[in-house]
Amino acid sequence: MLAWIAACAAAWVACTLSVWLLVLPFAVWIAAVIRAYPTVRAADRAGARTSVIGVVTALVLNVAVAITVRAAALEAFRIPSTAMAPSLTIGDHLFINKFIYGIRIPFTPTRLLEWRKPHRGEVIVFIQPCEPDRDYIKRVIATAGQTVEIRCNVVYVDGKPVESRWIRGEGCTYDDQDETTLRWSVRECSEYVERVGDREYHTYHDTGRPERDQRLAREGTLPTGDSRDFPMLDRPHVPPSCPVQADGRPSGTHDQEPGEIVVTKQNAGACELQMHYVVPKDHVFVLGDNRPNSNDSRYWGSVPVAQIKGKALGIWFSDGRAGMRWDRLGSFE
Repeated sequence: MLAWIAACAAAWVACTLSVWLLVLPFAVWIAAVIRAYPTVRAADRAGARTSVIGVVTALVLNVAVAITVRAAALEAFRIPSTAMAPSLTIGDHLFINKFIYGIRIPFTPTRLLEWRKPHRGEVIVFIQPCEPDRDYIKRVIATAGQTVEIRCNVVYVDGKPVESRWIRGEGCTYDDQDETTLRWSVRECSEYVERVGDREYHTYHDTGRPERDQRLAREGTLPTGDSRDFPMLDRPHVPPSCPVQADGRPSGTHDQEPGEIVVTKQNAGACELQMHYVVPKDHVFVLGDNRPNSNDSRYWGSVPVAQIKGKALGIWFSDGRAGMRWDRLGSFE
C-alpha cells in the first residue's frame, strides 16, 4: 500500500514537467487496482480478516498526498476572463507548476527554499497584491531593477522595444463573456506576435492599432498617444500601487513596494520615450496578452515574488461557448 501511494505521489510530481504526463497518476491508480484484486482474493481464501485500521490508513494517506501535492507542486485553475487571450481564454482549465520556483510552506506565501526567480515571458499565477483573496494570471514582462515604458502600444523594457509584428487585422475576433450576466459577445481585435527572449506569444490589441502603426511609420509621430500608454502623462508622476486605506496603509497584502517613475525627456512627442517605471526589488511587472482588456501592473503596480504561486504548465481541459475545444489541450507556450 505504501509503495503504491508513494508511486502515485511521484507520478503527480512528475506532472510538473509537462501537462501530457497527467496520464501517469491515472496509470498508477489503474495498476494498483489491478494488483490489489488478486491480493485481496488470496487474502480472502486464506481467511484473513479485513483491517479497519488499514483501510482508514490508506484513505488518510491518499488524501494527505493529494493535499500535499496541491499545496506544494501542482494546482488546477480555470480561466474566467479573456485578459490573457489568445494564449488563455474563458473555459481553459490548466495546471500550474508550484515547485518550479522553490518549496513553499503550505497555505502561506513563504518559501522554505527558492530555486530561481520568474523569467521574462513566463505566464504566472499569483495572489493579486490589492485583493489577496483573488488569484490572477499574467505574463512577466520585466523583473526587478528593469524599466518599463509603453508608448503608442509599443512595450519598452530597459529602453528597448519588445519585438512585435502584426499578423492579422480584419477577421480577428474572439468570444467574450460578461462576468455578471454571463452573456456571450464577439469582440473585434488586431493580432500581433511578441517575442521576449526565447519565448514567442500572440497578443490582442484594438482594431485601430494597425492603422496607427502605419501612420507612425509613415510620419514618424502621432498627435496623441494611446489611452493605455504607461506611465500615464496626464496624471501625477506617482507609481501605480494598491489604493491607500483610511489608516494610510495600502490595501491588500501590504508586501507591495511602489517602485519609481523617472522622467527622461521633457516635452517629448506622444510616441517618444519620456518617462519610465522602475520595477522594485523582488517584484515582477506583468501584463495580460489581451492588452485592451487586462487589469494588470499598469494600473495597480508590480507583483511581489513572494506572492507568486507558480508557473502555468498547460491546458488539460477546455470548454468554451461552443463546447469542448480539443485543439486547445496541451502547452500554450
